[in-house]
Amino acid sequence: MSEYMLDERLRRGEHRAQPELLMPHTVLARTAADLAAKYEGVVSRQTVERCVFESYTALRRTSRVHAHLTTLAGRFAADRLRALAQAEGSVPKDVPEVLFICVQNAGRSQMAAGLLTHHAAGRVHVRSAGSVPAHSINPTVVEAMSEIGVDLGTEYPKPLTDDVVAAADVVVSMGCGDACPIYLGKRYLDWTVSDPQGRPLNEVRAIRDDLDTRVRELLVELATERV
Repeated sequence: MSEYMLDERLRRGEHRAQPELLMPHTVLARTAADLAAKYEGVVSRQTVERCVFESYTALRRTSRVHAHLTTLAGRFAADRLRALAQAEGSVPKDVPEVLFICVQNAGRSQMAAGLLTHHAAGRVHVRSAGSVPAHSINPTVVEAMSEIGVDLGTEYPKPLTDDVVAAADVVVSMGCGDACPIYLGKRYLDWTVSDPQGRPLNEVRAIRDDLDTRVRELLVELATERV
């Protein structure tokens, strides 16, 4: 297995108690094979394998629960590969691409992404990421969003990668400083929004409502630009 595969502990059988078909290495190899078939002629097999195993390693660094990590890594890798193909012009963009970034990808960027996805109803494709991702989404954020019908229950903190920035048309940063790479031809916005970390529910609701106003305004701007 290449240097991009799992670390030495995993390759030596850290999960020996699991059936072979369920071992992370085996599951990730199947995921890589499926994605390589999907992107045949668009992205090389080596790039796909590297993306899958790097995605797993990145999520594993911050996750406290590893039970579903291979599934999340597959989702993360699939989104990164789509972003890579879009950035290279191999896959067309049917709608604008917006990327929200904060430090932990556990609060502000997740709320903004959920709100824009909800209001856009397919008219915009949304991603989010964190410069230093947390191990899980803030539960108070999940609660506040569920109150308005936006479910973040299946979302998870993701590290910021060059491919998702390269694919974005609009990059919205919230409190992560210079962590985001700069690409020509993109629109960069810096929103000053309070961090919900450690805040009570009533304050998180206020942050949610602030983001909702900003997201609605952004959606109007995006719709106007495409007319």
